[in-house]
Amino acid sequence: MKQKGPAGAVLILVLGTAALVLGLGLSISFGAASINLGTVWEALVAFNPDVTDHQIIQEVRLPRVLSAVFIGSFLAVSGAIMQGMTRNPLASPAILGVTDGAAFAIALAFAFFPGTSYIGLLVWSFAGAGLGALLVFGIGMFAKGGITPVKLALAGVAVGAMLSSFSSAIGIHFDVAQDMAFWFAGGLAGMQWISIQMLIPVAVIGLGLAFFISRAITILSLGEEVSKGLGQKTALIKTLGIITVLLLTGAAVAVAGRIGFIGLVIPHITRFLAGVDYRWIIPCSAVLGALLLVLADLGARMVNAPYETPVGAITALIGVPFFLYLARGEGRGL
Repeated sequence: MKQKGPAGAVLILVLGTAALVLGLGLSISFGAASINLGTVWEALVAFNPDVTDHQIIQEVRLPRVLSAVFIGSFLAVSGAIMQGMTRNPLASPAILGVTDGAAFAIALAFAFFPGTSYIGLLVWSFAGAGLGALLVFGIGMFAKGGITPVKLALAGVAVGAMLSSFSSAIGIHFDVAQDMAFWFAGGLAGMQWISIQMLIPVAVIGLGLAFFISRAITILSLGEEVSKGLGQKTALIKTLGIITVLLLTGAAVAVAGRIGFIGLVIPHITRFLAGVDYRWIIPCSAVLGALLLVLADLGARMVNAPYETPVGAITALIGVPFFLYLARGEGRGL
């Protein structure tokens, strides 16, 4: 792919941020009680606790849209890092078992440690994300003929299905299926300020690490031999990259459940528009990932109003055809 350079990336950041702000305004104003944009602005700059609309905005809708911003950016950046490190266009947290591993760990927490705090769920989610990734890459290493993008994706789908089945069995056996339903459907309903408080430190650490290793990921995406030839400590970069992915994906699943395909679609769109430099891909993916999830959440509330469609279903409608298109192209090399 021809490198587009920083001009395209700057355009993405400017237009993407503007679209994100507009999307946030529309998402806050739309709901069971429609609120005009003027009232939204008033609630943000001159909050009046005696006004019902202001309370709805501050306590219900603002935490929801901010959660969408964080989670969308987390998943998109995780996907970009995974694709850059593995040079696998099919890599993403949902496809390579990371998301299902995190959801499996949360199922264990519900079954054996009821009443686990938000922070506790976060820790369980991190551990499960690591387990899912370990299983997928462990299986991929023993594949005949070496690891190929499609073989790794197939291993991810198989491991994800296995962990999802285990999670369902745990939910039924221990009678916690109802508690787990939200995490497995994937959604942003019921977000509270405590969710934002949990996501902010993860954003600072996880996105900070992503920006820190972005230049190294660019070099690593050219190939491990090239990277080593340029004096790069590939083992260290991969370790930092894995930690970043587990932090970001684990936090996203702990708060919003399984929301797939953002980490697959957004990095491809970003590279097409901005080029192959991860110093630009990381921030652009964060903006576009946030925008996609904000709009998907808005769509989830509009499809069958006044009822809500799981936002994971909306992202799957976009991601599944995209995945099949990519798999078709990579499958020729099997």
